[in-house]
Amino acid sequence: QVQLVESGGGLVQAGGSLRLSCTASGSIFRINTMGWYRQAPGKQRELVATITSGGSINYINSVQGRFTISRENAKNTVYLQMNSLKPEDTAVYYCTADTYTYASQRGNYWGQGTQVTVSS
Repeated sequence: QVQLVESGGGLVQAGGSLRLSCTASGSIFRINTMGWYRQAPGKQRELVATITSGGSINYINSVQGRFTISRENAKNTVYLQMNSLKPEDTAVYYCTADTYTYASQRGNYWGQGTQVTVSS
């Protein structure tokens, strides 16, 4: 099995910064795309950013220029640096990993989520 553990959420004032981390562990052969989703109260979960194993990156428009996704393949870890935070960024943030296991199984695994709250 594969487990993803996130850290780095918290409470910050508007304009501040936070850095989220997510590390995958378990029977991992290879991780393809890793990403971050978020879900605000009363809203659907939305994709924030993705990064492939080769380093190709995509962001949703609302975070372009403020958030930076990166990863360390050797550590099975993905990061999300969030700058110039706005109250509308408040949400639970989840990481995902498209993973092949040593049992030749492929799955999209999720972390437990970390709360990010931006006060105005």
